[in-house]
Amino acid sequence: MTDTTGGDHADLVLAQWARQRPDLDVSPMAVIGRLTRLTRLIEGELRRTFATHGLDMAGFDVLATLRRSDPPHRLTPAELMRAAMVTSGAVSQRLEKLEERGLVTRRPSATDGRVVHVELTEQGRALVDRALPDHLATERRLLAALDAPGRAELAGALRELLLALGDE
Repeated sequence: MTDTTGGDHADLVLAQWARQRPDLDVSPMAVIGRLTRLTRLIEGELRRTFATHGLDMAGFDVLATLRRSDPPHRLTPAELMRAAMVTSGAVSQRLEKLEERGLVTRRPSATDGRVVHVELTEQGRALVDRALPDHLATERRLLAALDAPGRAELAGALRELLLALGDE
């Protein structure tokens, strides 16, 4: 079922609800529905980009988080968890896979035996440095329909919404 009036899927859904439940303001669906569909489309494109480098989104996220941290590109699992906004179990799984591939190392802290440091290896750094330009090219392609002011306006509106929802 497609909309032949030139609108997107959200326009179709909104029109259907307007006919079926004219008593309800379904305008939030215009934003949330589009964000949900965009997320699916974007994630699919990013997965394809990362796969060309032998990575998945989770692996790239960890490598990129370490790479953008100050040298020696080392963080604790708790710091990684906060930066990536995932559970400790998910971080452990990601780290195990990356360590098996020689992309990160995990070592106990020299000053506190209870603390483990995760460090990007040279191989991990080289991989994320190769993948990052392709990742950015994919993101630019995905945003090509927006000019620079449009991207800035959208980024600002999304930031405002995220902050209002407690994402700092």
